[in-house]
Amino acid sequence: MREIAAGLAAAAVLLAGCGPPPAGTPTPAPTSATPTPSATTSSPAGSPQALEAAYEKVIAEVLPSIVQINTKAGLGSGIVFDANGHIITNAHVVGQATQMNVTIATGGAPRPARLVKSFAAGDLAVIKVDNPDGLRPARFGDSSKLRVGQIVLAMGNPLGLSGSVTDGIVSALGRTVTEPQNPGSPGATIAGAIQTSAAINPGNSGGALVDLTGHVIGIPTLAATDPDLGGGAAPGIGFAIPSNTATDIARQIVKDGRVTNSHRAALGIRGSTVIGSDGQPSGVGVAGVERGGGAEKAGIRNGDVIVSINGKETPTMAALAETITTLRPGDKARVGLQRADGQTATVEVTLGQLQGE
Repeated sequence: MREIAAGLAAAAVLLAGCGPPPAGTPTPAPTSATPTPSATTSSPAGSPQALEAAYEKVIAEVLPSIVQINTKAGLGSGIVFDANGHIITNAHVVGQATQMNVTIATGGAPRPARLVKSFAAGDLAVIKVDNPDGLRPARFGDSSKLRVGQIVLAMGNPLGLSGSVTDGIVSALGRTVTEPQNPGSPGATIAGAIQTSAAINPGNSGGALVDLTGHVIGIPTLAATDPDLGGGAAPGIGFAIPSNTATDIARQIVKDGRVTNSHRAALGIRGSTVIGSDGQPSGVGVAGVERGGGAEKAGIRNGDVIVSINGKETPTMAALAETITTLRPGDKARVGLQRADGQTATVEVTLGQLQGE
């Protein structure tokens, strides 16, 4: 778990996804934030009572839309998307499972559910419960209107503690972060991520990041870890997928059964990080080239090592993915190569579109 979150000099990112809670784990403490609230209550504007009333109102409204998802591999969270029983969650929460059980955060018996489709590249998935009776769809907000400093609440099932809520603020916008690869996650790269100080713990993934109007504005997905703390969580640094991205992908999956327009650029290669003679990452070795894709048309071949994109070094697959994520389908990119015969070259690639699985 050595990937570096953009703009965070010493932090790696850690999936906050599914996993059984360790025995005796204490309830996670919320991260406090007390900016002036915008909610209107009977208490004087800006008073602690007004802020408390705003929190209570939002929690009462949104919590019935939060579910706990249990698979054979672990647990995570989800948000009710529509009245037909579709639920948005993270792809890494679902993992390899096609069948799971869902429990509403406010209680009730588990309900069988099935996977509709995962979009692993964006760490999003849609599942559907067999019986949608009583499920309350959440209200989704416009994440493009978020402001740094806004109060937000993270709702989910951290460490298996159903219906937990933590608070914080929007700490930053537009982060690009790459998840660590493991058997349950392909190492998705998330563009435009919301950074928040609201505590995000294992089991929170797939839940809701909510503003004080009761709108879901993000999907909590991962937390930062600090290598200097032995890989422990870095307090107050978590990341969420913007609601606009999540709802766009979910609508495509519900309508077409798959992602038809990812809005994301693709180089058209399969590759992995190459380790140099000094033991350090030195580029991305090309293991496969997509037929008819931009890389093939530009002359990139199996065995080439990609060392830069538009002059920016790409020592790892994560670095390459993060750079490509900042570009758009149809853009032209200058790709620096180390050929198998030791020669160097720079080719221009017209980027394609990342395809849904």
